[in-house]
Amino acid sequence: MKAAFDQQQLIDMFASASARQGEQIRQAVRQAVLGALQGRELSLKNIRDVLGTVTKAATAGAAQSGLPPVDVEKLLGSAVSGMDDALLKAVEANRVALQQFVDQGVGLQEKQLKKAVDDLERFEDTLIGVVKKSAEAASAQLGGPWSQVLEKLQAGGTMSGAQAASTAEQLAEQMKTAMRDSRAAGLKAAQALAQSYTALVSGVLIGMSDALQQGGAGPAAKKTTRR
Repeated sequence: MKAAFDQQQLIDMFASASARQGEQIRQAVRQAVLGALQGRELSLKNIRDVLGTVTKAATAGAAQSGLPPVDVEKLLGSAVSGMDDALLKAVEANRVALQQFVDQGVGLQEKQLKKAVDDLERFEDTLIGVVKKSAEAASAQLGGPWSQVLEKLQAGGTMSGAQAASTAEQLAEQMKTAMRDSRAAGLKAAQALAQSYTALVSGVLIGMSDALQQGGAGPAAKKTTRR
């Protein structure tokens, strides 16, 4: 996969960062992930590939930093937070797309849309899987810091995972209401829209979601510990 961000620039940033630059690292990683996803289908494979590319850059840069393990752990934790922030935006892009279908009466039992919701709920597992792989592949120098980041991630969950679960539950409830209201009039048109779902939920929606919600922004996501 050709990354839509400067990998060497990200490596250099980690290599020269101090422990106090966690917020800069978080923002840089967030933008790198969003940039790489922009215009692509938000499939689990594409997301996994992008996160994997970013974590490799983070690992390579951290290895050159010369910082003690405790400070490296902080920087890698900031990187994971940046990836989580980006996935939170991807969850919102999916919600905006799925909401359009629900509003027109498409059932979440429709095969394509059901898969979209199922994939949405796997965002957190995808992020955790990428971090776990990084921890397993890391050198002795970085294995400890990555393992600590992974342990905290598994214990506390992610903002994107919590929001994805909430979104899936909300859409399912709305769909039940829609079915009770017998919104059959627009079903045929909605089914035609469903056929183009892949295009509608592409990464370009990450940049469009705010505009699509003007006048009706949803509540801000809150970090929730998943049990």
